[in-house]
Parts: sequence; C-alpha cells; structure tokens
Amino acid sequence: MLGQGGFGAVYKGKLAGGELIAVKRLSTDSGQGDLEFKNEVLLVAKLQHRNLVRLQDFCLERNERLLIYEFVPNASLDQFLFDPVKRAYLGWEKRYKIIGGIARGLLYLHEDSRLRIIHRDLKASNILLDAEMNPKIADFGMARLCAVDQTHGATSKIVGTYRYMAPEYAMHGQFSVKSDVFSLGVLVLEILSGQKNSSFHKGDNVDDLLSYAWRNWKDGTTNELVDSTLKDSSTTEVMRCLQIGLPCVQENVAERPNMATVALMLTSYSVTLPLPSQPAFFMHSNTQSEVEMLWSEDLNSGATK
Repeated sequence: MLGQGGFGAVYKGKLAGGELIAVKRLSTDSGQGDLEFKNEVLLVAKLQHRNLVRLQDFCLERNERLLIYEFVPNASLDQFLFDPVKRAYLGWEKRYKIIGGIARGLLYLHEDSRLRIIHRDLKASNILLDAEMNPKIADFGMARLCAVDQTHGATSKIVGTYRYMAPEYAMHGQFSVKSDVFSLGVLVLEILSGQKNSSFHKGDNVDDLLSYAWRNWKDGTTNELVDSTLKDSSTTEVMRCLQIGLPCVQENVAERPNMATVALMLTSYSVTLPLPSQPAFFMHSNTQSEVEMLWSEDLNSGATK
C-alpha cells in the first residue's frame, strides 16, 4: 500500500512483464466513489502530457473499481517539502523545475488539450514526482470538464482542500481557470518557504503564508520567507517566483494572471513582472467555519450541480 484517502487505497503493483504500476482501488463505502471513478476515467484517459500522471487502464467488475496508473517512484511533493529532513533534498534547482512543470501541466489542462479541464484540487499531495523529480499532476476526481470556450462555472458542492482554495470558490462555489491559478500561487509560496499555508509559523508568530509573504515583499525582507535550506540559491530566480506567486493569490479574480502568462513569466526574462499587491486575506475570517458548514450540508443533502 502506497497511501490511503477518502476514495480508498493506492497500491504498488507489477504487471506480468515486470512493469511497475500504481493501482487506485475505490472503497465500496465511498460516497463519491462512482462519480470520482467515472470522472477520472473519462478525463484522464484523454489527457497526454509529461506533467500529468498517465492512466494506463481501469477495471470495472462487480464491486471492484480500479484505476491503473503509471508508477511514480518518488511519491508526492508534500512528503519531501514538509518533512524537516527530506526537504533538504529539494534544492532550488529541483524546486524551480517542479514549479515550471506544474505550470506547464496546468497550461495544458486550461488551454492546450482538446478538453478544457479545471482541476479544483491542486495541492502538494496531488503533485507526484518521478525518478528525475519531474512533477506530475494527479487525482482528477474533483476535476470539471468545460467547453473549450468556457472559463468558469459554479457548484453548490464545494470540494477540495481549504488552504489552497480561492476565496470566491470557498465562499460562493464559483470556480474557474483562475481558481486553479490561485491554488498554484499558494503552492509556489509553499515551495519557496517549505511550510504549509495553514500552519505557517516563524519563531513565536503564527500567521498565514499569504499574509507573511506579502509583508516581507512589501518590507524588502523576503529572505525571511525563504526556506533556510535555500539560502545559497539563486536570489534572482527565488525573487522571480515570489513575484509570480503573489499575483496568483489576489482576491480579485481579474487581477490574477492566466496560465499562459504564468508560464511565460517563468521562462522568459524579457517579460516585465507585475508588481505584487495585497493578496487575499481570508484565512483569519469566518470563511473556514462557513466552508465547513457548506461541506456538512452537502454531505447530508448530496446536492450538486
């Protein structure tokens, strides 16, 4: 067994020819099991990109629902990033490559594939790392398929992980390609700092990561934000990523860049980066309790659009 989630368990397996695979087995008592299973099969089977985990096959027989994926040997990003020992292995070169790969994968989902996919649950535990530490976006059980000319939607069922949620989605169920961009911004700041947004702390001060990153940018003390294991890294690239991450977490959807712009800012030094402004400050509001209430209501009613 490689891991366990609300959907069921993931196992490491081997085919007759010796190829390693990861098998996701949906639990029979998972309330969203059938829906998530159909979602992943229909969506992921049609997606082909080096920064997306590859679905190789599936099984739907009696009560068994199995998804067979390529085996990704280095597990997920969170197991390195938030481990006090393992995160030292993630030097700046690896972290920069991971940020760039996630951005390319999202760009493909939003603009370059035959389908337009909004992931809705982009987070460190859903970024898998292959043998060369290349990132692969995984877990499309919460993803939504949109028409090619559609960029947003709404739902009465809010799903995902709170600390990565855009405020308009957490509060009103409004999701878009820009809500994925918000999640990416949180992820970039976590990669820079080596800490979780929900439990960020520096010394005796407990804060949310977005607020802390903004204050350090504004005060010119960004070295206080950066993971201590990265002190000898490229200051220019670190600052560049910070200046890209902060615009992604703006409260106003229109002020966030799209993924084409993000990918260009990461690869082209001729692009003028936007000056960051104050990000969304919703971590200390009543949002969390309200979101939990919505989740509770949805679990009881099964309402969805």
